[in-house]
Amino acid sequence: MLDILLHDGDIHEIRMARAPVNALDIALVRALRDAIAEAPSNGARGIVLSGAQGMFSAGVDVPALLQRDRAGVGEFWDEFFGLCGAIAASRVPTVAAITGHSPAGGAVVSLFCDYRVMAHGPYKIGLNEVQVGLSVPEPIQFAMRRVVGAYRAERLLVAGAMVDAEQAHAIGLVDELATVEQVVTRAVNWLADLLKLPPKAMLRTRAIARADLVAVWGDTTNLLDPGFIDDFFGDETQGVLQALVARLKSK
Repeated sequence: MLDILLHDGDIHEIRMARAPVNALDIALVRALRDAIAEAPSNGARGIVLSGAQGMFSAGVDVPALLQRDRAGVGEFWDEFFGLCGAIAASRVPTVAAITGHSPAGGAVVSLFCDYRVMAHGPYKIGLNEVQVGLSVPEPIQFAMRRVVGAYRAERLLVAGAMVDAEQAHAIGLVDELATVEQVVTRAVNWLADLLKLPPKAMLRTRAIARADLVAVWGDTTNLLDPGFIDDFFGDETQGVLQALVARLKSK
């Protein structure tokens, strides 16, 4: 489910390895959260979060989520918010090595990293939740606004837009593009350069710069509006999600 690779000893790559598309079910979400939280204690001074070449993560595992009852759906989203909070509050810098497509939950996770390197070419990224019948909760909208600005975030989120890598780079949704084979290398190199700086000064400045993010996401207990769960079980959302699963099964 996860592969842990070491680069120069103190940069830990956490690679999602849940075939075929790194869909985020509750087990993968928990494994990611634990790995990110434990990495500094295991000697990591920086973390690279990566996926398979061509697919960073296809987002939430919708078929699995639809099998859960109300309590189970609430549990999943609490765990997902906990993962995002763990990245936001990580005491070491984290880079998203976006190795391919990154819709919905995959894009959300990347928002909480310090830096994003994406594969250029025929790959897309975006929070397309509206297209699949889900609203975007305010705490996630906040994270998106923080990266691309308020107006751009509104346009992307309300439309559920997916953008290609070049456009994502142009609007600041990702920081750097590389060939799909070099995404992880560029992520490691960026971290290595950062870690050459005087550590106390760098980490203190980083903490100040990310204080707004941590203020919202440092404690994810009760962060999710219960109305989001109500909407999930509403006729509109259930109809769109069931149709999506039917299309996936027919492929």
